[in-house]
Amino acid sequence: MNIIVKNKKTQTQVERSLSNGNFKTWRPTTVKMNDLSFDKNLFIPMPTGKKIDNLFSAEGGLMKGTNYAIVGDPGVGKSTVMLDILSDLHKSGKKVLFISGEMNSIDMHGYVKRYPKFGDLPILFMGDYIEKDPMIILKSILSEGWDVVLIDSMAEVTGSIADFHTGMSGKRAETEVLNLLEKHNKAENKDKVNTAFLIIQQVTKMGEFAGSNRFKHMMTGMAHMKWTKEGDRTFFFSKNRRGGDMSVRMFSLQNRNRVGWLGTLAAGE
Repeated sequence: MNIIVKNKKTQTQVERSLSNGNFKTWRPTTVKMNDLSFDKNLFIPMPTGKKIDNLFSAEGGLMKGTNYAIVGDPGVGKSTVMLDILSDLHKSGKKVLFISGEMNSIDMHGYVKRYPKFGDLPILFMGDYIEKDPMIILKSILSEGWDVVLIDSMAEVTGSIADFHTGMSGKRAETEVLNLLEKHNKAENKDKVNTAFLIIQQVTKMGEFAGSNRFKHMMTGMAHMKWTKEGDRTFFFSKNRRGGDMSVRMFSLQNRNRVGWLGTLAAGE
């Protein structure tokens, strides 16, 4: 997990707590933050070079090993904005992946015609493997180790897993995927990369987040994309553990390689 315990006594206590299989004698161990050190690379931001960077973190950009859920109104541009971010990170030299549970290659062709920069993205179309176990596909592709992975959408991916495994509930499928993402957050992959995930999620008919409490708690930040009464598109965070700007940004979708970031609204306006 890229965590080192500097205090040797505390290190031994932690190791015993983690490895002791006798639960009659096992007890949890507290730690002091001053006894911990972390891989410095975890705190180096991955910027896109756009105004949106300050919303993801106080450092300005996505951070390694983090998870961001993106929810919002239908048609507001969730996929387009996230693909734009992924493309900018790819251009900056980051190893990125787009996992599409909703679009097929024909759909994506339409996106690329409007936004040519999306054409160089590595993409996994889940629909190309309908006869294969989706969970095995995810494990295989993620094992390569990626800096940033965009999943569109969590509901479609977990739904395909539940459909493939007769009798598996959607909640169980979600748990399996979250366990897998957590491993890659902790760099348990071939290249030892702390993967960051951008996860587009559906909302209920009431406009609320559709997912378990564990899904919510695993998210570093919750990003929302909504229409205003005036027909403007907005992007903002309702929570962000990395201390990003909590203001509301307006954006527009423009053809030929651009998502335009416009003015800022005061939070709650």
